[in-house]
Amino acid sequence: MENYCIKTDGLTKKFGKKTALNNLTLAIPQGGIHAIVGSNGAGKSTLFRLLLGVETPSSGSSLVLGENSRDLSPETRGKVGYVNEEHTLPAWMTAKAVTQMQKSFYPNWNQDIYNQVIAYFDVDPNQKVAGLSRGERAGLNLSMALAQRPDILILDEPTLGLDVVARQSFLEALMFTETEENTTIIYCSHQMEEIERVAERLIIMEKGILKNNSTPDEFCERVSYWITNWDASTTKIQTIPGYLSHKSFDGQQHILVADQDDTFEGFLKQNGANDISRMPINLEKAVNAFLTANHNKPDSDVIGDTNV
Repeated sequence: MENYCIKTDGLTKKFGKKTALNNLTLAIPQGGIHAIVGSNGAGKSTLFRLLLGVETPSSGSSLVLGENSRDLSPETRGKVGYVNEEHTLPAWMTAKAVTQMQKSFYPNWNQDIYNQVIAYFDVDPNQKVAGLSRGERAGLNLSMALAQRPDILILDEPTLGLDVVARQSFLEALMFTETEENTTIIYCSHQMEEIERVAERLIIMEKGILKNNSTPDEFCERVSYWITNWDASTTKIQTIPGYLSHKSFDGQQHILVADQDDTFEGFLKQNGANDISRMPINLEKAVNAFLTANHNKPDSDVIGDTNV
C-alpha cells in the first residue's frame, strides 16, 4: 500500500455561514512536489491551518504523518516545515544569528544542505534581516527549512513579490534539494510557469472543494480546446457538456470543456457547428479555464456575447 504523509477524510471547516473547506478528502503520498492551486478563497490557507493544528475542523479529520492534526506530538511538529509568502524573520537579528537559533531547535539539521541552498542567494551572514531584500529573506528561509530535513515542507506562495532572478534561484534551489532528500513538498502558488516547472502532482481546489488530484499531464488531458464556426448564443454554448469557458471572434467560437472525448466533435456537428478543430492546450490555460468556470460573472446580456 502507498505511504501517505497527509490524509484528510470529509474535512470541513465553517466560519459562521461561510464554508471554507467542504468535505475535503485528500491523500498525498510521501515524496515529490505536490502543487496546490486555487483562486483566492479556495480554502488553501484554511487547509494548512487545519493540518498544522492551528484551527479545529467543524467535521471530518486529517492525519499528518499518521497523527491526528488536532493532537500532533512535538516530534511530529518538528518534522513539518512551513514557509509563507511574508518570509517573516526577526528583523533585529543577523542572518547568521537566525540560522544558529534555528539550528539549535532541530537535532537533524544538515549543514551541507543549508550550504548548498544558501549558495543560490547572495546573503551576507553578518547582515541584519531588516537589511535583506525580499529575495534574500526567501532564500534564507528556504535554506533553513530544508536544512531541518522535514518530512513535509509546506511552501505557501513563497515566490510572491520576488524579482525574476530571485524567483529563478528559489526554484533551482528547490528542485536541486528535492532530488537529494525524500521530503514531501506542498507547493502553493498562483504562478503557473512555476507549477509547470516543479510539480509532479497537481491538486486543484475551488470554494473548499477538491477538483483535481493528478499529474499535470493527466489534468491537461481532462480539458480540451475547440475552435469552430458556430452561430450559437452564449446561453446555448454555456449549456454544452463540460462547459468551462469560451470566447467569440467574428462568429468563430473558441470553447474549452472538461472531461469530453473525441465524440464531443460529433455533438458540436449535431448542434450546427462546422469547420471544427481541436487545438493543443497548455497547463496555464487549462487551469485558468477550470478555476474561472464557477466564478460569478456579470450578466452576459450586459457585457455582450463574450464569456471569458
